[in-house]
Amino acid sequence: MKPASSFLTRSLAFACVLSLAACSGMSTTQQRTLSGAGVGAGVGAVGTVMTGGCVTCGAAVGAAVGAGAGYVYDRSRRHD
Repeated sequence: MKPASSFLTRSLAFACVLSLAACSGMSTTQQRTLSGAGVGAGVGAVGTVMTGGCVTCGAAVGAAVGAGAGYVYDRSRRHD
């Protein structure tokens, strides 16, 4: 196994464990904002891989947009 591949595997495993522990006790707004950020980061990273852009930049922008969308969605659901 290559060193970069091993690092990526360990990082992903750590992120999965951390994400399971981090959601306990969060409010609905916090959960929706966090899930929006996660989905946005994934979509941003995949989109930039497909177009040949900066993956880190795409993930960061996607996370910001996704977090904002999750927050706005939660706020709109509370006023129904």
